[in-house]
Amino acid sequence: MPGYALIRAILCCLTREVFLRRIPPRLNVTLTLNLLGLVWLVCTLPVYAQDSSDVHVSPSVPAKNTNPAPDPSLNTHTKSLRRDVELVMVPVTVTDPMGQFVLGLDKENFEVHEGKHKQVLRYFFSEDAPVSVGIIFDMSRSMKNKFDKAKEAVIQFMQTANPADEFFVIGFSDRPKLLAAFTSSVDQVQNQLVFTAPGGMTSLLDAIAMGMDFMNHASRQRKALLIISDGGDNHSRYTESEIKSAVEESDIQLFAIGIFDAAPLTPEERDGPALLSGLTNITGGTTFFLKSPAELPDVATKISSQLRQQYVLAFAPLEKRNDGKWHRIRVKLTAPRGFPPLTVHAKQGYYAHE
Repeated sequence: MPGYALIRAILCCLTREVFLRRIPPRLNVTLTLNLLGLVWLVCTLPVYAQDSSDVHVSPSVPAKNTNPAPDPSLNTHTKSLRRDVELVMVPVTVTDPMGQFVLGLDKENFEVHEGKHKQVLRYFFSEDAPVSVGIIFDMSRSMKNKFDKAKEAVIQFMQTANPADEFFVIGFSDRPKLLAAFTSSVDQVQNQLVFTAPGGMTSLLDAIAMGMDFMNHASRQRKALLIISDGGDNHSRYTESEIKSAVEESDIQLFAIGIFDAAPLTPEERDGPALLSGLTNITGGTTFFLKSPAELPDVATKISSQLRQQYVLAFAPLEKRNDGKWHRIRVKLTAPRGFPPLTVHAKQGYYAHE
């Protein structure tokens, strides 16, 4: 309280006067004894007499029971609901004998089989959903005579895509490099391609690895890579088997446009078609083999259309195998009456998480 502070101040002043001998000597003994008594009295004042602003003692509160007895009505003995059910997404393209895309099919026309087990389709949709697309663009010296048409194909692909799609571009020669991060702007990509020129060797596998890694920044559920190249790999650190395993584990669909010489001169050029088709087929994508660079823009448009006209099936595997292994699946199509023979392009399997 305020009086307590005042008493303390007076005591300090009187004590100072006593010890400085400014009070007559005959009063020193008596005054000193009185001062000591007063100091003892003040020091023994109860805490509640202090100013509330000086109180630092928390009131005692009975401890809460941290382990209250459970309500018997809540004890149902049921297992908790698992939230970690993983869905396998299977993009599917259906074409007729003329290579035209077939739309209008229903969920009942599709079946997904894993081994002997028919899976239960949890989701089915065929609308033009936005896609995150990475363009893997060959800038090696062998592209010199095809480079302008290849750049035109990139722009044509973007212009015919869903306006809500997003794109990034990775160019590769001796090593891959990011030319354009995710964007929906055709002009932005076109401006970056203006400053590119062919030269160097072909690090195709490294570019695919970089594209799959950059896809972690995608904002769309559906993801795809489009590879534009004229031959096999001759300068990558990654091996074909490593990239194949990475593709199998991902949910990224691969497409490729290959421009191959009729008489390849090197082993990697001879292996190029098998390398690209092997990677794209795993994911349900397609590799288009061109005879002339003039075909590039039209084929790019066709791939863009294919992405926009896909069916997507999703299922949770009936047998949960957390073995980290590749599990092959098969999509079976039962076409409605009156349809010609149809061809199905679908993802061939998935990796189970460990």
